[in-house]
Amino acid sequence: MLYYLSLWLADDISALNVLRYITFRTGGAIMTTMLLIFLFGPAMIRLLKVKQGKGQPIRDDGPESHFSKAGTPTMGGLMMLGPILISTLLWADPANPYIWAVLFVLVGFGAIGFYDDYLKVTTGSTRGFPGKLRLTLEALVALVAVAIIVMTTDPQLSTALAFPFFKDVLWQMGPWLFIPFAMLVIIGAGNAVNLTDGLDGLAIVPVMIAAASFGLIVYLVGHAVFADYLQLHFVRGVGELAVIAGAMLGAGLGFLWYNAPPAQIFMGDTGSLSLGGALGAIAVAAKHEIVLAI
Repeated sequence: MLYYLSLWLADDISALNVLRYITFRTGGAIMTTMLLIFLFGPAMIRLLKVKQGKGQPIRDDGPESHFSKAGTPTMGGLMMLGPILISTLLWADPANPYIWAVLFVLVGFGAIGFYDDYLKVTTGSTRGFPGKLRLTLEALVALVAVAIIVMTTDPQLSTALAFPFFKDVLWQMGPWLFIPFAMLVIIGAGNAVNLTDGLDGLAIVPVMIAAASFGLIVYLVGHAVFADYLQLHFVRGVGELAVIAGAMLGAGLGFLWYNAPPAQIFMGDTGSLSLGGALGAIAVAAKHEIVLAI
């Protein structure tokens, strides 16, 4: 939104030219998500605590240290998803298809995770969504996102697997192999973060590190000069994803304030699935799937 404002008014207000720079808008996205979470986080925690009552169910066979966390509200991912969406729509270029592919995964996986959390809270059980149904829905979301990414990327790279720092090495997988592979990356990333989430601050810190790293990666990969100098494959337009990566980083910093020990709220599947899936989609768009695995 602000990007188009700079295009319309930059001739009259020269200071708005800074909005054309991805780095400036990424910084703006970081600050916006942090501010929104700091402003509305306490109210969200109180609301979730009232609505959920007993909070997140604790496994009986888990460590004794987890029993003290009974009553802590879950679904904290809602605290991050809203600000990330607002910040991304505010600072990113809405005409960039990569943005919509990642946002689709963020919202789609977030909805799946939300329903999973809802079932756990309402039934008082640690069992939520049936596993097969959940994976099927995740696969459908990932398929749509991968299709958008493949159709947006240059044909030479669209269905190829790149190897970091080996610019001349490309494995042309073809659509029948690459699309399932890319879907697996997105689904795997989402569930990897979901499995990591279990202790105060345990999942959100690696997510922030990954978001910051991929924010830098997509900026470099999307910049023709830097990509050529660093022997990276240039992916036109993917640099805009630095804005959403920045929004995720800012959301993580804001959420950590309430999730650090002793945690006032847990992100739940709502947050872990959505953030992990979004990171997977960013990695696929940037042709850095191998880096994500590392």
